[in-house]
Amino acid sequence: MNEKPHVLLVDGMALLFRSFFATSAVGQYFRTTEGLATNGVQGFARHVLAAKTMMKPTHLAVCWDMGAQTFRTDMFDGYKANRPAPPEDMLHQFDLAKQVSEQLGWKNYGEKGIEADDFIGSFTKQWKGEADFTIMTGDKDMLQLLNPSVKIAFMKKGFHIYDVYTEGRFKEEYGIEPAQFADVKAFMGDASDGYPGVKGIGPKTALQLIQKYGSTDGVLEAIEELKPAQKKKIEEHKDMLLLSKELAVIKCDIPLDVSLDEILVPNYTNDMVQLFDEQELKLLARQLEKSIIPESSPFDRIDPYER
Repeated sequence: MNEKPHVLLVDGMALLFRSFFATSAVGQYFRTTEGLATNGVQGFARHVLAAKTMMKPTHLAVCWDMGAQTFRTDMFDGYKANRPAPPEDMLHQFDLAKQVSEQLGWKNYGEKGIEADDFIGSFTKQWKGEADFTIMTGDKDMLQLLNPSVKIAFMKKGFHIYDVYTEGRFKEEYGIEPAQFADVKAFMGDASDGYPGVKGIGPKTALQLIQKYGSTDGVLEAIEELKPAQKKKIEEHKDMLLLSKELAVIKCDIPLDVSLDEILVPNYTNDMVQLFDEQELKLLARQLEKSIIPESSPFDRIDPYER
């Protein structure tokens, strides 16, 4: 029996930002002769190459955020409004990262108004039962996508250390189903995404409420059972609670006109190495060289009796 395809879904922007800040913090920008920083791009591509070697996916797709305006900012002005503007040295690397991804034969997916999370969720839904997935990200929101065929590799230190979550590990640690994680976020809010949830309810209480009542609606239906202080907070912030739930849920119904064959992991070539050398992406070129299966020696093609 053939094994299922293994699809690696990469949260491109999370990886690009992580790579940029990890190296810029120690003053390493890997500039071209024109002075353009390439640290984020090279870190992003090298990270994916290393993950391919470790995780051995058969298929690969890179999903991107395409600008700050999304359907979530339409719902709530404060969504991600607290995030600082990207550093000057990063601006040109957004397009360059997508270009390098294409040059390596990786398919990019993104659409204005929709977040990378929603594309990743939609990929896992579209091929549910047909493929196994590993999501490479730094975003805890993705935990809601876990199921028996989806695991999440949270980036840790360097190129080779990940904190991997399976559905089983999540249930053991949280005591709820992965899909209920959005309900927990609805109560506790998300400081990095800029929505408050219910003021005064932290992660521990939020989790306890969902463990007991199952959902945001379940808590509201049982509100008379709650401690007076909790009841008061939830009633005062009910509108924000319901809005936070909407913001927290990853959309899994983005129409994807993509077949699995389109995202097969490509073969890497010496032409690619040369291209990246010409683009002054030396670190990437050197790592790519190591990923190329060496061609057979010319001696292998000579009749042994003629040697």
